[in-house]
Amino acid sequence: MSTLSTIGTAQDSRRSPTRGTETLGRPHVENIPLHPTGLKERLFSSVDTTPTGKTTNISSTLARKGTGDCDAQEFLASAGVARTIVQYRGSQKIYLQGESAKGVLYIQKGGVKLSVVSAVGKEAIVALLGPGDFVGEGCLTGLPFRMETATAITTASILLIETNEMLRVLHEEYKFSDRFIAYLLTRNIRVEEDLIDQLFNSIEKRLARALLLLAPYGRQGQADKMLPKVSQEMLAAMVGTTRSRVNVFMTKFRKLGFIHYDGGLHINKSLLSVVLQD
Repeated sequence: MSTLSTIGTAQDSRRSPTRGTETLGRPHVENIPLHPTGLKERLFSSVDTTPTGKTTNISSTLARKGTGDCDAQEFLASAGVARTIVQYRGSQKIYLQGESAKGVLYIQKGGVKLSVVSAVGKEAIVALLGPGDFVGEGCLTGLPFRMETATAITTASILLIETNEMLRVLHEEYKFSDRFIAYLLTRNIRVEEDLIDQLFNSIEKRLARALLLLAPYGRQGQADKMLPKVSQEMLAAMVGTTRSRVNVFMTKFRKLGFIHYDGGLHINKSLLSVVLQD
């Protein structure tokens, strides 16, 4: 989902989001290790993503699912957290690098791209996040501004929690705090894996890994998954190469049956063989 690289000048277009009424659900959370064995286990594990459509009491939630599996949204709802749902269109800016950091965002659905821009106008993609991920948590450390730009990759539903409200919940709800810390540690490991991938793997392997991470794997019974709308320019930025090189390998993957186009880009699980090969 993320890799450092440089591409053209960042766009500064931004439209006002549409605020709506919150609908609680159970997000799909997937963190895929770089290690080949862990990657395979993660890609083909079963994850339940059936929406609940209701607020659940925290004690009954813990009794039903156990602490480690509790849904972040259910914790926030049961704790009475003040929160707002904001809907974004694809390619719409959620917040800009350098602007005031006023709260933490939680992705309910859709995808979000995090990017940074240098003083000379070069952009680097640092993360691609999906449902179940938090965004902008730097404000909890007292950071007054955003260090990156967040952009919706597809139509996205984002839950916004003010900084003081999030701090209150973390102090009062210890089980949610434990879950949040575990999430941050997992996210940190993922960043390290992305750096290792960038330093030591070939372009072909980096592209295959990026495609597998972007595809919403995790549910059994489906041979392939359709990728969120993503351009070859974005893929090039993720793996640290040019669009022409991405096009060469995408053509190769298509001929080998690893991917196909049918109303969108579909990723076959056989693409994992590219990541696992020596």
